[in-house]
Formats: sequence, C-alpha cells, structure tokens
Amino acid sequence: MIEKDDWRLTAGPILGREEKLKHIPLYKIPFVPLPDRWNHDHCAFCWAKFCLHEDCLQSGYCTQPQNTVGADWICPECYEDFKELFGWTLCGEK
Repeated sequence: MIEKDDWRLTAGPILGREEKLKHIPLYKIPFVPLPDRWNHDHCAFCWAKFCLHEDCLQSGYCTQPQNTVGADWICPECYEDFKELFGWTLCGEK
C-alpha cells in the first residue's frame, strides 16, 4: 500500500493537481511524439521520461486515447502504485 506521504504525492510534479487525476479513465497506449511540439513527455507522478529513444519509456497510461496537447502520462510503476488510491478505470482493455 502506498503511503500518503510518498514523495511522488508530496513533492512530485503532480503536487496540486491530484484532484484532476482522480476517478478518470486511462488508456494504455504507445507514446507518439507530437509533431512540431515536443519529442517527449514525463510521468505526472515521478517524472519518468516517455520518448522513442531506447532508454525511455515507450508506452504507458494516458488521460487521452492518443497523445494530445494537455494529456497526462503515467508510467507503469506509478499506475500500479496509485491505481486504487486514484480510482482509475482502464479503457480499451479486453
């Protein structure tokens, strides 16, 4: 069980935005860079990097069915750690 004082909740990039990510659907999708914007993104909790480079995460959980401006990404580890606390539902899983 994740502690309420986990650094990802108290000092991570999610700080102050927790309510936005509670009880929302998430999509498990591959990361695709946004043309003419940026070539990477970060986990909303731990700042793990998503990109197409082999040293980065190349898929994860997203608040949108495809990468868009304003979408939040969540790495697999943070998804597992926080899925119950945040009450996420997974869309598109069979």
